[in-house]
Amino acid sequence: MEPVNLRSFKQKVRHHQKAFKKFLGKIEKNPPRHLDKIAETIDAEVWKEVDCLSCANCCKTMSPTFTNSDIKRIATHFSMTPKEFKEKWLYFDEEDGDWMNTKQPCQFLNLTTNMCAIYEVRPADCAGFPHLKKKKMTDYIHVHQQNVSYCPATFKMVEKMMQQLS
Repeated sequence: MEPVNLRSFKQKVRHHQKAFKKFLGKIEKNPPRHLDKIAETIDAEVWKEVDCLSCANCCKTMSPTFTNSDIKRIATHFSMTPKEFKEKWLYFDEEDGDWMNTKQPCQFLNLTTNMCAIYEVRPADCAGFPHLKKKKMTDYIHVHQQNVSYCPATFKMVEKMMQQLS
């Protein structure tokens, strides 16, 4: 497994992003048979090639959504009330109705090691990211279309899917 080179990844994204989004759009409209099984197989291949700790681009450039149970769990971890936790680290996105980080990179990311300081109690959104093998992949195509720009694992998944389904 090679470390992720973010500069190279961003160049690849610029070069392939339109084609990948178009491909995902076609899959969403007309999913191939056994799509979820194909995604599961490709997922296993992708994680043999991508090392998240060499990247952490998601934590550096995106914000998870924090559910009420995430907020309670993480606040408890810090011996704070949910209200104190929200006031210190989150803002409420009126448009989407979500609690989000006030800053980027994520305040819980150690920029030296790319490790999460609250890994054991991290938000469910982080724990599930990049959502490659959700049981109904077609329900997550819109998420993959976004994540292909941020996550080398998602990029690699779409790349492998295009090769396999073409």
